[in-house]
Amino acid sequence: MKTYRTIRTALRALRRNPMRATLTTLGIIIGVGAVIAMMEIGAGSSASIQKTIASMGANNLSIRPGGTSSGGVNMGAGSMMTLTPGDCEAIIRDCPSVLTAAPQTRARTQVIYGDRNWVPTFIYGSSPAYFEARGWTNLTEGQIFDDHDVSVAGRVCVLGQTLVKKLFDNESPIGKEVRVNNVGMRVVGVLSSKGANMMGMDQDDILIAPWTTIKYRITGSSMGGVNQSGSSSSATKKRGQIYPSTSTSLYPEQSATQQTNTPIQVRFTNIDEILVASRSEADSDRVIQEITSLLRQRHRIRTGEPDDFSIRSMADLSQMLSSTTTVMTRLLLCVAMISLLVGGVGIMNIMLVSVTERTREIGLRMAVGAQARNILLQFLVEAVILCMIGGAIGIALGHGGSLLVRFFLRWPVKTSLTAIIAAVLVSATVGIVFGYYPAWRASRLDPIEALRYE
Repeated sequence: MKTYRTIRTALRALRRNPMRATLTTLGIIIGVGAVIAMMEIGAGSSASIQKTIASMGANNLSIRPGGTSSGGVNMGAGSMMTLTPGDCEAIIRDCPSVLTAAPQTRARTQVIYGDRNWVPTFIYGSSPAYFEARGWTNLTEGQIFDDHDVSVAGRVCVLGQTLVKKLFDNESPIGKEVRVNNVGMRVVGVLSSKGANMMGMDQDDILIAPWTTIKYRITGSSMGGVNQSGSSSSATKKRGQIYPSTSTSLYPEQSATQQTNTPIQVRFTNIDEILVASRSEADSDRVIQEITSLLRQRHRIRTGEPDDFSIRSMADLSQMLSSTTTVMTRLLLCVAMISLLVGGVGIMNIMLVSVTERTREIGLRMAVGAQARNILLQFLVEAVILCMIGGAIGIALGHGGSLLVRFFLRWPVKTSLTAIIAAVLVSATVGIVFGYYPAWRASRLDPIEALRYE
């Protein structure tokens, strides 16, 4: 009953000056509203980034060949073709932390259907494991090609949504034939939409075919020594033969100096990249260690020598972007906390004025038996109620503001229950911290002096 009477008395005192109480809570309203809006916008941005990274393959790693140098000039990454399909098979077999891996080759050319043509952003050659690694197993239409198509360099392909719209408009492409570098390829499947990646590139503007088809039929390249993306070769092969004939030498004879400066690694066939999917994003570091150890052993790299390949993890990019978003959100929260601090100072100021105005009331209550702790509790409750009311209004305005941002600016927003609970706790804390001194000052008044106060 004492607590109830204290709260009722505090509410009655606040109702005497509603305008002053409203202006007092304005700082709390602005501060809490800013905190809620920033937390929801920041959470939405983080969720959007995580979704985008997930669409690109958050647990993916890209293994690319290293670079070579000639006469002291480094040719850059990819200038030495050091990766083989055997490396990919060994990674799947000998790396327990790897979920799957897929060889990959690339091309850049025109795709034609009827009187329409388009140059896709991506033309990839890979294996069925590529779709599992990228989380692209759900197709809109049709099905993916199989391992048999890879082994016979089958002329089949899977298209992305953008390529389908450019070439087929509203038609279904399943079973139809497109021409890629004058090679007819039958469409067997249509990928589901993934949208743009973090670099702004359309992931749906893609054609995927067996890597043997892209390597030997589209780009026409043979054995290692050149980049598959823009290479061509006069090597010929018999009908149905996957690999080119090796009866003639592919490389000119080198002098001793040339062999020292530009060693050529003779391999049966090479690929542009290996796409690896770890069992979870947390296993990325372990996967990198396992793959590095395995490839160094397979490529016979001695201790102390640099790797002839490079590994890039999407987890690093995910952590970088998430940390950037976190830093920006915290910076905005610090600005919002300044508003809460200003609001708390305003509440302390008004409560001190209230103590001065009600000095005779305080003296009268003490004269009829009220103790110092009762006076302290009453003024402290008034301050907390002011902050809680301001916090409730701030939560409503902050949430409403974030919804308006999503509606008008199309920014991602995510409602945060944690932010709402934190705002309530912060409001109560501000009321207690900044209301304690005025309440303590009121409880320390001398009853006789208070009754004589004019």
